Amino acid sequence: MFTNNFDPVAFQIFSLEIRWYSLAYIVGISLGWLYCKKKLIKNPNILDIFDDYITYLIIGIILGGRIGYALFYNLEYYLEHPIEILMVWNGGMSFHGGLIGVIVASKLFSNKHKINQFIFLDLVALSAPIGIFFGRIANFINSELYGRETDVPWAVQFVLIDNINRHPSQLYEAFLEGIILFFILSYFLKKNYLKKPGQISGLFLIFYSLFRFCVEFFRLPDPQIGYLILNLTLGQLISAIFLIIGALLFFIKKNEI
Repeated sequence: MFTNNFDPVAFQIFSLEIRWYSLAYIVGISLGWLYCKKKLIKNPNILDIFDDYITYLIIGIILGGRIGYALFYNLEYYLEHPIEILMVWNGGMSFHGGLIGVIVASKLFSNKHKINQFIFLDLVALSAPIGIFFGRIANFINSELYGRETDVPWAVQFVLIDNINRHPSQLYEAFLEGIILFFILSYFLKKNYLKKPGQISGLFLIFYSLFRFCVEFFRLPDPQIGYLILNLTLGQLISAIFLIIGALLFFIKKNEI
């Protein structure tokens, strides 16, 4: 058993606290940006405007993630305290909300430059596992999104929460949604799936949703929501919807002439 007593604050500059979660966002986006520019983008026209796209992307991630969390996971609370939606430093971000934000931002940017939005979304899909990996590691350090009670040898006790031995579900997600998903998409990249924009995006949605659905069986659901239809969590239900969307997108793009 491992005892998790990490401090969510990485370091402090005077009265300013720099948290691991903030660093995870910075590192994940920075590495993803470098990966796209140095390894993925071959078209010089896309390369010239990619830095501008990153600005849209960051705004989409933050706004979508925060609004998605308020709508999906804690709507009643934020209806009573709407000003707190702006307080992102208090925690509470939805991956699926952030994903919707990325889609909207990509659509706006693509319309502005008259470029197929799936060119950008495929680049995001290929690099997103990098950010997901660091984000889940930060969740583990923060003792949040922790797992259900267990007696497995690798159980973790999150002392900031309670004295119960739990699944380190954040590390399961870091491994599956970060490392494994990165290599799966890299495999399809080598098979030239970028030739038809949208296929990689569809594969990302399929595999991310499958991994997320499975890990949710080990992750404790949000207490204000609990278990829903068929004893599934909200994360599993949303993942099922995105899996269907991903499958439809993949087959539509695959069969495009």
